[in-house]
Amino acid sequence: MANGTLYLVPTPLDLGSTLTGPLALSLPQTTIDTAAKLTHWICENAKSTRAFLKRVNEVTALAQPIQEHVMLELPHQVHKKGDHKGEFNAKDLLKPLLEGHDMGLISEAGMPAIADPGSSVVRAAHSMGLTVAPLIGPVSLMLALSSSGMNGQNFSFVGYLPQAQESKIERLKYLDQWIKKSGQTQIFIETPYRNESLMRSMLEVLHPQTRLALACGLSGPNQWIQSHLIEKWKTFKTLPPLQEPCVFLLGA
Repeated sequence: MANGTLYLVPTPLDLGSTLTGPLALSLPQTTIDTAAKLTHWICENAKSTRAFLKRVNEVTALAQPIQEHVMLELPHQVHKKGDHKGEFNAKDLLKPLLEGHDMGLISEAGMPAIADPGSSVVRAAHSMGLTVAPLIGPVSLMLALSSSGMNGQNFSFVGYLPQAQESKIERLKYLDQWIKKSGQTQIFIETPYRNESLMRSMLEVLHPQTRLALACGLSGPNQWIQSHLIEKWKTFKTLPPLQEPCVFLLGA
C-alpha cells in the first residue's frame, strides 16, 4: 500500500472573523478541491478546522461528513513556543500517512508553518521519506511585504517583539539600527490587543526617517495598508484602527 501525501493547506486570513467572505476570494479552486478530498488532519485547533471545512463544503462537497474526519491537534506547548527547534517529535501524528491516507496540515489562518506551528510535522514527514505538497493560498507576511513599498530582496521575519516595555524598546532600537546598516526590511507581528501599545512605542523611539508599514485585516472586508516615514505617522491626529490582526514592517 502506497503512503499518503502530507498537504499543507492554507486557510483564509479572515478565519474566525464575523465578517468572512466567499472562500473563492481567498483560495484557488484546486486548493479547495484538494481540501474537500481530505479526511485526516493535523491542526492547531479542531474547532477552527471544522469551521474551515464548512466553508469548503459550500463550494466543493466534502468526501465525508465533518464529524467523520480524523483531527489530531498539535500540543498546546507547540502553539506557544513554536516547534521549529526540533523539541517536539511529530512522527506519531503521521501514522495515517503510513496507512495510505492523505493528510492535511492546517493552522488558524494563512499557511501552516509560516508564523504558525507546523514545522515539526513537515520535518517529521521528510525524515520518514513521505511526500510533502504545499497548496496555494494566502501568506500574510508576503502580502504585507509586497504592499509595503519596502525592500523585498532582503528581509527578515522576527516574530513577536518582547512584551516587557524596556525589552521592547531595546529591541526596536536594535532593529532600527540594523535597518540603517543593512537595508533589510524587518517584519513582525503582535497579538491584536497589543497593537496600539506597540504602535505608540514605535512612534516614540524609531528614527523619523525610518519607514513603517502596517498591513491590517489582510484579504478581509476591513483590510487597510499604509506605509509612511515615522515623521509622517507622527502628524496623524489619531491612530488608524488596530483591532484586526496586523503585520508590521520597518525599512529604509
